[in-house]
Amino acid sequence: MKIKYRIEKDSLGPKEVPAAAYWGVQTQRAVENYPISGLREHPLFIDAFVLLKQCAAITNEEVGELPLKKAKAIFKACNEILAGNLRDQFVVDVFQAGAGTSHNMNCNEVIANRANEILGGKRGDYKPIHPNDDVNMAQSTNDAFPTAMRIALLMMLAQFFPVLDDLRKACLKKARDWDKVIKSGRTHLQDATPIRLGQEFGGYAAALERNMERLMFAADELAELGIGGTAVGTGLNAHPKYRPLMVKNLSKALGMKLRMSRNYFEAMQSSGPFVTLSSTLKNLAVDITRIANDLRLLSSGPTTGLKEITLPSVQPGSSIMPGKVNPSIAEMMNQICYHVMGTDTTIMMCAQAGQLELNVMMPVMIFDLMLSMEAMKNGMRVFNEKCVAGLTVDKARCEYYAHKSASVVTALNPIIGYNRAAEIAKESVKTGKTVREVVLEQKIMTAQQFDKAVQLMKLTEPGISE
Repeated sequence: MKIKYRIEKDSLGPKEVPAAAYWGVQTQRAVENYPISGLREHPLFIDAFVLLKQCAAITNEEVGELPLKKAKAIFKACNEILAGNLRDQFVVDVFQAGAGTSHNMNCNEVIANRANEILGGKRGDYKPIHPNDDVNMAQSTNDAFPTAMRIALLMMLAQFFPVLDDLRKACLKKARDWDKVIKSGRTHLQDATPIRLGQEFGGYAAALERNMERLMFAADELAELGIGGTAVGTGLNAHPKYRPLMVKNLSKALGMKLRMSRNYFEAMQSSGPFVTLSSTLKNLAVDITRIANDLRLLSSGPTTGLKEITLPSVQPGSSIMPGKVNPSIAEMMNQICYHVMGTDTTIMMCAQAGQLELNVMMPVMIFDLMLSMEAMKNGMRVFNEKCVAGLTVDKARCEYYAHKSASVVTALNPIIGYNRAAEIAKESVKTGKTVREVVLEQKIMTAQQFDKAVQLMKLTEPGISE
């Protein structure tokens, strides 16, 4: 089928644009200039950008700069896009011109063309609504793009927090359920003093809670908006009342408490809030991959490993070894976490690449942040539902290891001294006998004295054995 074209003009001259397209000439140049990855920005980022344009139209009408008829048409066009229409019209590759000018113009042109249709006009005529003069009024890519980044990330965090909290609650439930399950602790992957399995999982829950607190701090930084800074932070071409009204209208539209930037020059120069969020996500990834690794280790076996816990079976684990089942969900979670750690490096490098009044690396920063958060959000949900929630424990095996561990001799340090206790531990490991058996054979203590000093449950709490 032959594609029909219309002719549009910009400052570089005329250009063919597909007649059916809602994008325009500047977007078409970007499509031709950047056939790079086939990747597009995250849907929530498109939502954020369109929402920003909608609020800008409302604000510009309120300050008397945009006629009500135009504002209503832009508002309606934005509503249609936010409802899911015209999503195939956002066609600029993630790897594009610096700062995201192409993406901004893609939004401006799609909204303008749809708004003109609503008013009875034709695509490509830009009458009465112009993409730059009306949809982009009082904006520059330089303040609109980082503001949309903040909005999109706050929207994503609103989805992210409940999933993270569900994983925390699942670990906390295991901590409570297994509070009386005694097992051997391990440090350096060697036997250590007893611990309760519930205490281990309580530690996991606490780590996730701490990460939630860090993410809340990062979210607070994102809530400070530099919209109204326009090109360099001076606010040129924006009405004096535009800044506070934009923040007010965006806050209302999002149902979030946003605030004006303390310094609009800093807001446009620095990508600090994005680095903070990325670094915080990396910290979360470090903790979750550590937890996933622990689950893999504790479930190792089933006959030649620790096998203190069992992970739910979700799929066959080998194409050649019949009956083999792997910790597939934990391995999936590991891979996501490693991806997050890698994108943190990209975001850090992009943030430091900012120069003078602008950071031009924003398109890849928001793509990597949104991709990492989407993957982590979905991964945590699956990790919880298909792994953590279904964990089971072999209580007898845990207690066997706890009794067998030579490290229980640590409880005797205050009674017989470190050196004597060390000799007992070595003898226990050498002979395979328990510490209790060695102590009784060497007549160091009576059975009653030993059992009073070495009570495994008591050893999992602070205190000194007597």
